[in-house]
Amino acid sequence: MTGQGRESGEGLSFWLVGFCLLIVLPILNVLPEAGSWLHVSDFTLNLFGKFLAFAILALGLDLIWGYTGILSLGHGVFFGLGAYAIGMHMMLSIGTESVYGSALPDFMVWNQVKELPLFWQPFYSAWFAVVAAVLVPTLFAALFGFLAFRSRIKGVYFSIITQALALSAWLVFNRNETNLGGTNGLTDFKTLLGFRLSESGTQRGLYVVTVLCLGGAYLLCRWIIRSRTGKVLVAIRDSEQRVLFSGYSPANYKLFVFVVSAALAGLAGALYVPQVGIITPAQIGVLPSIEMVIWVAVGGRGTLVGAVLGSVGVNLGRSVLTNHFPELWPFFLGGLFIAVVLFFPEGCVGLVRKVSGGWLSRKRNGDELDKSVAASEPGSR
Repeated sequence: MTGQGRESGEGLSFWLVGFCLLIVLPILNVLPEAGSWLHVSDFTLNLFGKFLAFAILALGLDLIWGYTGILSLGHGVFFGLGAYAIGMHMMLSIGTESVYGSALPDFMVWNQVKELPLFWQPFYSAWFAVVAAVLVPTLFAALFGFLAFRSRIKGVYFSIITQALALSAWLVFNRNETNLGGTNGLTDFKTLLGFRLSESGTQRGLYVVTVLCLGGAYLLCRWIIRSRTGKVLVAIRDSEQRVLFSGYSPANYKLFVFVVSAALAGLAGALYVPQVGIITPAQIGVLPSIEMVIWVAVGGRGTLVGAVLGSVGVNLGRSVLTNHFPELWPFFLGGLFIAVVLFFPEGCVGLVRKVSGGWLSRKRNGDELDKSVAASEPGSR
């Protein structure tokens, strides 16, 4: 398939999938449950909303790993920062509806905190929380990335320090002294922007917002990789020394893509929490960060589409397996990653392209052979 044909096919697929996710599924959700086998339950719609929030994070991770060659094992931290930012606002929105009837969050009452900590107070504002959910991970990634890339840390060493970052964040968020809920995290949310989270319409609206954000994130990543900056990012992945000798500064480009990736992770966290209803340190540690890498690897890194398919597919498999065989999920995930590394390192999208490309090549060669045979037969002239 030619590059132009592939681009037109991807564009058509984007609008078709977007139409199904944005229009068809919400319509099927409002169909009456009784007497309609097409009905999509609130639970199913909410589940897909969670998967699509993960897909936003996976796009950012694919941007930095698939296209730039920087393997980050700490993206759970940026996801968690965005999630906690919006979660803090929803905790304050509970007000006296809490178990203890106090204006303070329940876990603060348990820990005998007498007044709201100073850093919590700005989160009374919903708009501050929304901005912080993206801005805090962005600023944190900018600082961390500046120190790492200016020190010329790369390769496996960068992966190790990002993993250490995830472990450190997990330890900090687990402590009750930080006043972030400790091991129990933040939960028991009631409202968001005045809308009750228990209502179907609110969850449907959150799903639609997630779909729109996913579409915007995909278009942003696609625009970046097709720009001159994107070409430099791919060149850094292939040979950073050549990029340096060509007069570019790899550190600046790596910092840029790292910050964009962190911002997308924060956005994903902010969309995840209202739909799931909880955020704990267990979701921002080392293991979740590694799972995020597996999503991209399974789908196919360096494709964007593969990142989306991998995140949705792997988490869908997790949802099914943990409901029926919860003890088998870790073995399945490990086996899946080993299979990707050994048998199809380009992921599912790469495997499909390879198979379809081979079939088209054989078909084209067969057609050319038929033409040459027909031309050589007597009477063909």
